[in-house]
Amino acid sequence: MAHAISVERTTANKAKPDASTLVFGKHFTDHMFIMEYDAGKGWHDPRIVPYQPIPLDPAAKVFHYGQTVFEGMKAYKTPGGPVLLFRPFKNLQRLNRSNARLSIPPIDEDLAMDALKQLLKVDEDWIPTTEGTSLYIRPFVISTQPTLGVNPSESYYFMIILSPVGSYYAEGINPVTIYVEPDYVRAVTGGVGNAKTGGNYAAGLRAQEEASGKGYSQVLWLDGVHRKYIEEVGSMNVFFKIAGKVVTPALNGSILDGVTRDSVIQLLKHWDIDVEERTISIDELVEAYRKGTLEEAFGTGTAAVISPIGELNWQGDKLTLNDGRTGPLSSRVYDFMTGLQRGAVEDPFGWVTKLE
Repeated sequence: MAHAISVERTTANKAKPDASTLVFGKHFTDHMFIMEYDAGKGWHDPRIVPYQPIPLDPAAKVFHYGQTVFEGMKAYKTPGGPVLLFRPFKNLQRLNRSNARLSIPPIDEDLAMDALKQLLKVDEDWIPTTEGTSLYIRPFVISTQPTLGVNPSESYYFMIILSPVGSYYAEGINPVTIYVEPDYVRAVTGGVGNAKTGGNYAAGLRAQEEASGKGYSQVLWLDGVHRKYIEEVGSMNVFFKIAGKVVTPALNGSILDGVTRDSVIQLLKHWDIDVEERTISIDELVEAYRKGTLEEAFGTGTAAVISPIGELNWQGDKLTLNDGRTGPLSSRVYDFMTGLQRGAVEDPFGWVTKLE
């Protein structure tokens, strides 16, 4: 049953960007979804309204204590085809896990899904159909109570905004270069590393800035205790193919439980490719490289889907993978995942949701 979500359509439609010029996260559609929470009242007034600024008191807790979470997913559409979503409930379930960690009241996942579908119908003509493009979906929650006490907010906004996007990295499916971060730490077990909250990303900006200054696209994070176990690549989970076997860091409480990560693990098993979730040290990785058994590496995430890694820089040593080219497994996974998300290949997992 559809939820009662009011719709106010804009009277001033924006000019849509040319699909050939799309980058990531620069353009936004005509409408957005918003719902409010107040203690004693719960979540209320779900509505779709014209995209617009939101009023916030300068004392709103989100500005001072970072009580906020977000998600990222995508909608796809082929010319003349239906709108497709990829495992959207996995993202909404993770949103509520992040909410729990940040002491934010849970959101009705069915209502959120209904809101998303209705918003996509309102702004369906914003979904680009050119290959390599999609409509990025950003659900998020912010704390709005105007008080400086250090405790959970008693009021929140839950919002969904939409952005037509091209490739996350300028390199597209071409390999990116990665700087292995020796000094800064992203997260530790027991912290909020496994929640999608803004502070995780703010904590990585300085390292990312320094890596970019050295000519690298992203940072590879090591664990915060031993400073040697691999965790994530920037905003992505990471996979390595070593001696024919695929290895990815096990979820340990400081690594994000990526939807694309989970999908790739299931896909590899479906293809009868050995895949292990375990701890893996930078020393093991370097040793595999020296032996010639480090065959490929790639990152996974909603924004980039699959991002091959062409080079790792560890303490000044440059580890070039597959001669800096996209490896065969990376290409195979990318082609299948993007084909599945766009409805171009058969879905053996039941992951794709079609908007009716």
